[in-house]
Amino acid sequence: MEIRIYSQDLRFQGVSENQTSISWHRKYFEPGDFEIHTPITPENVKLYQLGNLVWLQGAVEAGVIEDLKYEETSNINEIAIKGRFLESYMDRRVIYPQVDFEGKTEVAMRKLLDDLIEPFPYVELGELQGYEEEVSFQVTWKNLLDYEQRLAMASNLGFRFKPDFTARKIYFDVYKGLDRTRNQHVRSSTEFSDDFDNINSATFSTNDQLEKTVAYVAGEGEGAARRIVIVGDSEGTGYARRELYVDARDLSSDGLTDAQYEAALIQRGIEKLNENLKSTMLECVTIPLGNFNYKKDYDLGDIVTTKKTNWNVGQDLRITEIEEVYEHGAMQVVPTLGNPLPTTLSMED
Repeated sequence: MEIRIYSQDLRFQGVSENQTSISWHRKYFEPGDFEIHTPITPENVKLYQLGNLVWLQGAVEAGVIEDLKYEETSNINEIAIKGRFLESYMDRRVIYPQVDFEGKTEVAMRKLLDDLIEPFPYVELGELQGYEEEVSFQVTWKNLLDYEQRLAMASNLGFRFKPDFTARKIYFDVYKGLDRTRNQHVRSSTEFSDDFDNINSATFSTNDQLEKTVAYVAGEGEGAARRIVIVGDSEGTGYARRELYVDARDLSSDGLTDAQYEAALIQRGIEKLNENLKSTMLECVTIPLGNFNYKKDYDLGDIVTTKKTNWNVGQDLRITEIEEVYEHGAMQVVPTLGNPLPTTLSMED
């Protein structure tokens, strides 16, 4: 697999030499990441610099180098290169001034990036797709990347920075995975199952420890006069009811109608419930060119049918992550389907 290196201003620097392993980890709701191991050579030392961009031939995404480790022993002589995909640039900005928004989620995600006081060089908005998902919120002083991820998860949309090295531009795209399940009839279906013999080294996990089903969102006011909205399964009872309190005092009604302010409170509740879902995850190794071909019959964000008969598992799940692994001249594809448990617990809000 050819690895091409570019400078931050998207100018070609050269081709990496003799890498021994590549992990290219694509993610739907957040920036992907990568790790490359390559010998220490004068050319590789020159190419692999913090801030330079890494692109795999044919990839949609590119990564930015954020971590370098040189190791030299009697058995090892290599550079380990790590970083995240270009969407991670948004981790370097906060949202300011206050944004009040009601409308299409795709438009909101584009607006937050486009309205930055200090824009990113070479970054432009890609083509508007016209997705119908809607959102209402008020936000200020939040990390831009964190909030883009919240909006994406609330509406089941993906986002990415797509580089065009010829034009020296980076396009911000919001996109949506395709429904490829058995139950739809618009396009051919894709299934990972024992029946198709295309699940290898599989792990399945489910966990409801963090699950919340109903949120009490508290906005402005004090005591009995405080504005409260209930979001989620408000009719749930017994052990199935899992309640969450959300302090949304930071949301201001200034300049908003009562309906707009209530919509913003509801949106905050939706976001917090989406951070506290029941986790259901299937991870497996697949053959890129098997009975279903990677990037043709399934891709990141698509919803596919899964089935493991002896585990009594059969569900339609979204492909939320795909790891491409290149070692010893071969490629493996490792999709993660469903919603993994969060790796960190956010105490914000």
